[in-house]
Amino acid sequence: MNVRAIADLSPDERTALFERDAGIADARSDAREIVERVRTEGDVALREYAEEFDGVAVGNVDLADEAERAWERLDSDVRAAIEDAIENVRAFHERQLPEDWTESFDGRELGRRFRPIERAGVYVPGGTAAYPSSAIMGVVPADVAGVEQIAVATPPAEEPADATLGAIHAAGADRVYAAGGAQAIGALAYGTETVDRVQKIVGPGNRWVSAAKAEVQGDVEIDFVAGPSEVLVLADADANPELVAAELVAQAEHDPNAAVVAVTADEALANATAEAVEAQVAERDRTETIEPALDNDASGVFLARSEPEAVALAEEFAPEHLAIYAADPEAVADRIPSAGSVFLGEYTPVAAGDYASGTNHVLPTNGLARVTGGLSVDTFLRASTVQRLDRESLGSIRETIETLAEAEGLDAHAESVRKRFEE
Repeated sequence: MNVRAIADLSPDERTALFERDAGIADARSDAREIVERVRTEGDVALREYAEEFDGVAVGNVDLADEAERAWERLDSDVRAAIEDAIENVRAFHERQLPEDWTESFDGRELGRRFRPIERAGVYVPGGTAAYPSSAIMGVVPADVAGVEQIAVATPPAEEPADATLGAIHAAGADRVYAAGGAQAIGALAYGTETVDRVQKIVGPGNRWVSAAKAEVQGDVEIDFVAGPSEVLVLADADANPELVAAELVAQAEHDPNAAVVAVTADEALANATAEAVEAQVAERDRTETIEPALDNDASGVFLARSEPEAVALAEEFAPEHLAIYAADPEAVADRIPSAGSVFLGEYTPVAAGDYASGTNHVLPTNGLARVTGGLSVDTFLRASTVQRLDRESLGSIRETIETLAEAEGLDAHAESVRKRFEE
């Protein structure tokens, strides 16, 4: 990787860095066509797309029984790891459960209550690849929230990954469907003969999955439209360049379009990190994925003139994953509010959050961390306000209500209050 000075970035380079494009717009037309066909043809379309895109002849779209059998087939060490991850993720998300409350405000009883949605859909990437962690991250928060029916769609394969199917079962999914890509999103959004329609769709996927989520939004709720994985490592002069490089390479192996960034105000660290990245890539298995990710216009090692400039770049980038290797990482993190998940110190690799620390790895990308957070229990809850007034408490705000209603020309609103005080 080359080291680039932040001060020398051209307008085009800044656009590539800060206005990252996941390629979703280019996939919208194809995704729209696929979703509409699934909406009208149901299981027939799912089976035909499985043959076309996955090379699999799907018999039964329902995989719930197969997921249970997959769990039984798993080696004991894999089962133990899945159970440990589920326990940690569940414990963290249980802390997020809000409590209903009611308080008196000058005699007015006002409050808030929280109720789960009834049906949630979780997309879990897969096919022949194994992504048990994505199953855990999508299903467990919905289960903790109290969602009545949790459905999972995962791409079909001639030999599905037992780790993925087993994790789906162990995490608590109620329905499991052999459907991937945009067609899976269409099935969850509109239902088929086999697939039950859901109220909300969550989970990571490729650009066609994201494009399909954008298409169905409005007919069904979604978590957010996510792009390829991202990491930004902000490091000071005392950071270990080997660890900074390892973080970049690890994130790069997710996707050839991943954005991997290191930023520092120390030139020696910047150069050492770039050299360490090159050395470590040669030792990894997925070089065909890692190398194009490192060459992305939105990836690189960036040299700042000062720590404030490094912090400013991190905040403007608004990364999915923010790793801070500094003498006082908490103080640095306080200056960067826009990040999906923050990892403090060199013994807190992003992989910990990916798998087992307990936090969720379904996070906003492409700068969405400026306005939203990652998947959580809140994703599956509805909040309602509740109020109760008696004659006296209504009387105390009667004049305010009537005056404002009349100022807005809504006389019936004012009259609805006046009638309650007629003799």
